[in-house]
Amino acid sequence: MPWFVKIEKGVVDKPTFDQFVPAHVAYVKDLIAQGHRAKTGYWAEYGGGMLIFWAESRAEAEAIVAADPLVKHHCVNYELHEWRVVVE
Repeated sequence: MPWFVKIEKGVVDKPTFDQFVPAHVAYVKDLIAQGHRAKTGYWAEYGGGMLIFWAESRAEAEAIVAADPLVKHHCVNYELHEWRVVVE
């Protein structure tokens, strides 16, 4: 199954962003439970982060990202990329 990466940049103030973090964490835990091997985190410099996950296709990856509470509530701008692993 291909890996996909959502690279994001926060676009709202921290208090607004923080109110959706618990829902984002629950969403990622649900992705893990569904077998998507999701991992999420933020850059040490703050202001952005990344979600990496498995999906069957680009269309499924786009649907997964669209369901992220941080995306649904317009807290981030993002890029979605298929990541092709060379060495595992």
